[in-house]
Amino acid sequence: MILDESSAPVLVSPVPANSLIVVPAPETGVGAWAGSPSAVRVGADIYLAYRLRTASLRGYAVQVARSSDGINFEPLFTVGKDQMDCESLERPALALTPEGRWRLYLSCATPGTKHWRIELLEADSPEQFDAASSRVVLPGDDANGVKDPVIVQRDGLWHLWASVHPLTDPDHTDRMTTEYATSPDGLAWTWHGTALAPRPGEWDARGVRVASVRFSPEGVAAYYDGRATSEQNCEECTGVAVGGGPAALAAAGVGPVGESPVVFAGVGSGLGAGPAGVGPVGPAGAGPVGPAGVGLRYLTVVELEGGQERLYYELTNANGSHDLVTELRAATAAGGTTAVDATAVDAADEAALVAEAATAAA
Repeated sequence: MILDESSAPVLVSPVPANSLIVVPAPETGVGAWAGSPSAVRVGADIYLAYRLRTASLRGYAVQVARSSDGINFEPLFTVGKDQMDCESLERPALALTPEGRWRLYLSCATPGTKHWRIELLEADSPEQFDAASSRVVLPGDDANGVKDPVIVQRDGLWHLWASVHPLTDPDHTDRMTTEYATSPDGLAWTWHGTALAPRPGEWDARGVRVASVRFSPEGVAAYYDGRATSEQNCEECTGVAVGGGPAALAAAGVGPVGESPVVFAGVGSGLGAGPAGVGPVGPAGAGPVGPAGVGLRYLTVVELEGGQERLYYELTNANGSHDLVTELRAATAAGGTTAVDATAVDAADEAALVAEAATAAA
């Protein structure tokens, strides 16, 4: 499926059946996750930052790794939650400054509270990141926690979309909107208000979180995570939002464009749940499956040489844990404005397509 709005770039629906695991969940079962990726391509190499989590430790580490094929990653740097003096780590953002310096923005949970803040590490290379040099760049406040940054540099300006959670009502701190900010240097940020908000009565009524953003001369399109209820927290599905500019986005379509094929009745969107009393079901004819959700979230896109791109996202598997996976896809747009037929790539074709991309880049 290709979503095409006259005022925005073209985005492709993820096809999890054609994905490959690049970082497996660190444990088996609900609450164990590898994911929330942020990616930067430099030449033929892809640098990926991601969060590691278990049910007992929560988000215990963020890792930065490098790959020459987009599939096999070599860890370069790991930072733990204790080093950041936080209770949990969530989605990082990896960025490269115009001067060639590397930045790692970290979502940090303030101990003993529901509050989140964003801190920054900066170094000449990912291997040289040092938690001791961290500084707070987005502190949040008593009323709001801020986390899960998405950062794009364009036309000499840094753009940021962050997930903001209200803290005034302790029973509703899972609610979230996406707020938009800009900066001349990626350090001092100016907030411009809500870029994307939940829609009452819709599949994203409880919260929305922008996951990645694409610009074109005509407009902006974004993948975002959404859920309808507090029970779906951590099992969000992926939707698409569009707008004429980065500060105001609106959901496109009537439902999510991506979710895990494993559905847990009472947690998922209901698109594949079993009849009342039967419980969760897998693909057609597969019968009941274990306790899991429909989570497909934190989708990010890496444009490759040769007109292809890679999707990276966090995907719920049949045992309830979340893996970090990738898809290799045909280009979705030429220059962000003209649609190109997007074809899901079977896992068996990955090696050949990687080789073709490498040849095109040579």
